[in-house]
Amino acid sequence: MIGTVFAAVGLFAATNIDDIVVLTVLFVASARGALPGWKVVAGQYAGFVTLVAISVVAAAGLTIIPDKWVGFLGLIPLAIGIYGLVRTLRRQDDDDEDDAISAVGLLGVAGITIANGADNISLYTPVFRTSPVQDTVVTIIVFLVLVAAWCLIARFIGTSKTVSELLERVEHWLVPAVFIGLGLYILIESGVLVRLVEALS
Repeated sequence: MIGTVFAAVGLFAATNIDDIVVLTVLFVASARGALPGWKVVAGQYAGFVTLVAISVVAAAGLTIIPDKWVGFLGLIPLAIGIYGLVRTLRRQDDDDEDDAISAVGLLGVAGITIANGADNISLYTPVFRTSPVQDTVVTIIVFLVLVAAWCLIARFIGTSKTVSELLERVEHWLVPAVFIGLGLYILIESGVLVRLVEALS
C-alpha cells in the first residue's frame, strides 16, 4: 500500500509539474476577480478526472481517442489564448480585459487541463493495465488528493503579493501568452503540425 502511494505521488508529480504554471496563471487572474477561484479548481478536477477515466477505459482495452488525434487538443488552449489576446488588444477599459479572462470559464479550464495532460494518458494507461484493481483505486485517490494540493500551491503563488507586484506590468498579457504557448507546444510536440504539412505537401 505504502509503495503504491509513493509510486502514485511520483507519477503524478512527474506528469503534472507543468500544470503548476498554468494553474498559477489562472489564480493570478482569479486574484484580480476576473475568474472565480472555484471555477479554476472545479475545471482542473473535471479535466483531470476525464483524463483518468480515459486512461482507465484504455487500460481495459478500448481506445477512445486515437493517438494521432490527441495532439489536436492543443487547439483548445491555443484558441482560448488567441481569443483572450484579441480581446485584450481591443479592450477599451479594464472591464473588457476582465471579460477576456472570464471567457476561459470552468469548461475552458477543464479543456486546457485535458489538452495539457493528454500525453499523460499514454503513461497512466499501462500503469492501470498492469496494476491490481485495489492498487489502481489507491493510485486514483492519491491523484485526486494531489490535484487539491496542486491547486493550493498554485493559489498560494498566484495570490502572493510579491508575485502580483512582479507580474503587475505583464499580467494583462500573461494568460493569453501562456495559453498560446501551451497550445503551440502541444501541437508541435505531438507531431500534428508535421503530419499536416506532410499531408498538404
